[in-house]
Amino acid sequence: MTTTLSTCPACGAAASGNFCSSCGASLTSRSCGFCHAELSAQARFCHRCGHPVASGTGGGPRSERTAWLVAAVLCVLLVGGIVYKVSGGTPAPAPDMANTGADSRDRTPAQQLPDQGLQGRAPDISAMTPRERFDRLFNRVMQAAERGDSLEVRRFIPMALGAYQQLDDRDVDARYHAAVLHLEVGDFAPAYALADTILQTSPHHLFGYLIRGTAAGFQDDTAARARAERDFLTNYRAEMAANRVEYLEHKPALEEFRKEAERNP
Repeated sequence: MTTTLSTCPACGAAASGNFCSSCGASLTSRSCGFCHAELSAQARFCHRCGHPVASGTGGGPRSERTAWLVAAVLCVLLVGGIVYKVSGGTPAPAPDMANTGADSRDRTPAQQLPDQGLQGRAPDISAMTPRERFDRLFNRVMQAAERGDSLEVRRFIPMALGAYQQLDDRDVDARYHAAVLHLEVGDFAPAYALADTILQTSPHHLFGYLIRGTAAGFQDDTAARARAERDFLTNYRAEMAANRVEYLEHKPALEEFRKEAERNP
């Protein structure tokens, strides 16, 4: 009997059957049980609605699922926010996220993503301001993470963090995005340092607790996660009443973290 070999979409190894023997990724097509969007083989969350992908084994510990859910929601929301800012106020069109496999030739120019038409090449960022470079590279990393393209994530994160280091003015929003980049590759110490800096320069800022809580969730540190959630809830009402611009841009992520914190004992 001849075994048909295929290439694992997650690690590129030769594989057969339903799962890759090298990395464990699924080799069969899947769809989201919540919104029915087609999923990539390695997806743990739906790229359209952010819903966790059922594994068939009941999932991992609750804290691990929570951390990945928070990270997935952050990725989706941050991509939308950065595209909104870079495009001068035009929101990213919903069909691009909902139908990532659609042929770009069927879209109008207004529906094209920022890097479409570049045939996989990096954008020319030489003429951009430092902040524009950082935002553009951050946006590219988030789009790659949403597609599950780990190679592109690893390629562009150093470039994005390098652009961040060149910023003359690092506001809270830039520090928050830099922390997300560090969390994306599991580099927790710099993420915690950025959270501390945010809280030192702007005491009780919710982004500081959000970063701490997300990092603690990734590390399965329930005590640190609980402290971050407690501090977040203690300061939530007063901070949201301040109507900070960054809160308005990232309100869905803040609301998701608040709801999770309120569900935990």
